[in-house]
Amino acid sequence: MIADLDETLRQLLIAELPIKNGEIDVKFDQPKREWSAKLTKPTANLFLYDLRENATLRRHQWEQMANGNGGNGRGDGNDKKQATTQPNLARMKRSPFRVDCFYMLTAWAAEPEDEHRLLTRTMLALFRYPILTKDRLVGQMVHQPYDVSAALARHDRLTNPAEVWSALDNEMRPTVSYIVTLALDPWSEVSGPIVRSLTLRAGQTKTLPYRRQLDPEGVDVDMTTIGGTVWDKSAPQPGVQVAVKGTGLFATSDAQGRFALGSLPPGQYTLVAWPAEGKPREKKITIPAGEDNYDVTL
Repeated sequence: MIADLDETLRQLLIAELPIKNGEIDVKFDQPKREWSAKLTKPTANLFLYDLRENATLRRHQWEQMANGNGGNGRGDGNDKKQATTQPNLARMKRSPFRVDCFYMLTAWAAEPEDEHRLLTRTMLALFRYPILTKDRLVGQMVHQPYDVSAALARHDRLTNPAEVWSALDNEMRPTVSYIVTLALDPWSEVSGPIVRSLTLRAGQTKTLPYRRQLDPEGVDVDMTTIGGTVWDKSAPQPGVQVAVKGTGLFATSDAQGRFALGSLPPGQYTLVAWPAEGKPREKKITIPAGEDNYDVTL
């Protein structure tokens, strides 16, 4: 992924400077004294000197992947097929890490005027892209789930360039910070049956916090929230009103045909769905449902 980021920046600078016939090099080397002594043409160098997780953008949570029962726009192209062949399957994945890549931008040429001119042109090109647009991304960068943001010449970075150049054993020269934020995804997707009902039991207890058990002599109440999908000819139907008859509870199916209703005590109920055309459809349900589900077919 980082190699593809390097290539993305190389191609961006070649196009935006512009660089013709290889008259200027774009490199990603450590700018040590031995390296700079071997340069034969003007060079813009982006040295990756640090990588750190972006704690501000940290989102360690589960996300629902795109399929027939929901999604976040990160599907793999087979979502429509899965909508009909796997209607009861939920696909989940952990959020990727966001990592800041810290580059050190320098310009190298035989004369100071040429260096300053190259550094100016390079900075202007990078300033034009606070977000690396999709048409500029190459390789695995094309599949980034979030916008690839970039920040040039941050005032709080590279605050002591003398130490940097001393560590590199080279002469001090103008140095510009450049930070690109990537998403790195180490997680695997997991799948399983969709949760159709969630029951909350409330009552009295004498055993907390050591044992999570209700007092059998106390008063307890079960309240259940149910969920299902509205279907028509094996396709989920959005925008359909669904209600539990006689309770006043109603909902509208979302873009994937899903709805949720509750909370309801255990018992027998009737679901009613109103399609855009035709008569309402009713379905007898039991809460909790056991092996049955709360889907409605129009």
